[in-house]
Parts: sequence; C-alpha cells; structure tokens
Amino acid sequence: MADQDYELETIRTWIWSGFYSPGEVRTMLEDIVEEDTDQALLHKAIEEEFARKRAEEANWPSVTDFDRLHAAFYKLHEHGICALHNAGYTMSDGYSEVAEVCAQAPTGHYHGYCFYHGQDVDRAAHGDGLMVAFGDLQDRDEEQRKIGEIVTAALREAGFEVQWDGSVESRISLPHIDWKQRSPGAAKPAPERIPPPETRSTRAWWQFRR
Repeated sequence: MADQDYELETIRTWIWSGFYSPGEVRTMLEDIVEEDTDQALLHKAIEEEFARKRAEEANWPSVTDFDRLHAAFYKLHEHGICALHNAGYTMSDGYSEVAEVCAQAPTGHYHGYCFYHGQDVDRAAHGDGLMVAFGDLQDRDEEQRKIGEIVTAALREAGFEVQWDGSVESRISLPHIDWKQRSPGAAKPAPERIPPPETRSTRAWWQFRR
C-alpha cells in the first residue's frame, strides 16, 4: 500500500506540474512501478487526475503565475540570460542543462543563466514557493551579482514578491507563487499567446525521485 500511495502521489505531482502529457506520464510511470503494482488502477488514476485538472483549469485566470513567470523568462532569454524551466532534478542537472543550451546557441548570445529544477517544481506545486538559481557563464562574482539583480528585477516587474539577500551564494525565492501551469495542449483563454516554455529534459527529473 505504501508503494501504491507513493505512486499515486507521484502521478499527481507530475500532472499538476503542468509539464507532461498523459502519454508522457504513462511512460514515466514505467520507471517507478513495482512488479505487483495494479497498473490498471494507476492508469485510471492518470485519466481521472488529468480530468480533474482540466476541469479546474477552466476556472483559472487567463494569465496565471506560471504564465507571468514564463513571460519573464522569455524576456531574460532575449537579453542574453539563458532561463530554463524544470531543468533536470538537481542543481548539478540544472548546470548541465544550461551548458547544453548555451552550447547550441549562437556564439556570445548568452552571458548569464537562471533556472529551477524538478525538486523546485515539486515544492512549488505543493504550495511551498519556488527557488531560482542564477549565475554568470564565466563564473565572475561581480557579474553573477549583476545577473541576480537583473533576474530579480524581471521577476518583480512580472508582479512577483521576490526575496533575495544579494549574495551570489543564495538563490532567488518566489515565496508565494501560485503554481498553475496548464497541461500540454490545453487551450489558453488569454487573447495573446505566450511562447511555449523552454524546458530541458535530457535527464528528466522524474527519473531521480527515489
């Protein structure tokens, strides 16, 4: 029963994160189920949880906190800061994802980065705020502080309460973000579309949950 409770809770977290389609959740499930797991029950749970989320999405505001977060990240990309959603599962994964994206970008386009990883998504989806890492691609302290200031300003401009002590050793916190990201393919009622989020999934965070 404990394993099944874990599997059901994991399914709920994946779905409410907003990053995965039903097919992706079913595929991801294969990596965590035990041999004696009732997979039919879990597949039914996936359908029911997505249906519950879609019903709630119909009553969400046209622009959610996630939409505002993504719009801020999109602007940061345009200003040379590689801003990634759901970048791996750990800080180390996030740094690797940043390095991969920057290596594929035009030379000199990015000079800094920011990201949050899968554990951060998990906490945010449970109402515990979001932590955002940042830094300078050349690891220069003064430039890292400037990147932190730019990211903080962008998040405040997007309407978030932002907490950061100004240290390059500390991550930026959005303590009261209301995590509402629509599921892939869900219709968005806002009159203008925000470009889809840049996500990195070379090492999907769900692979490391145990």
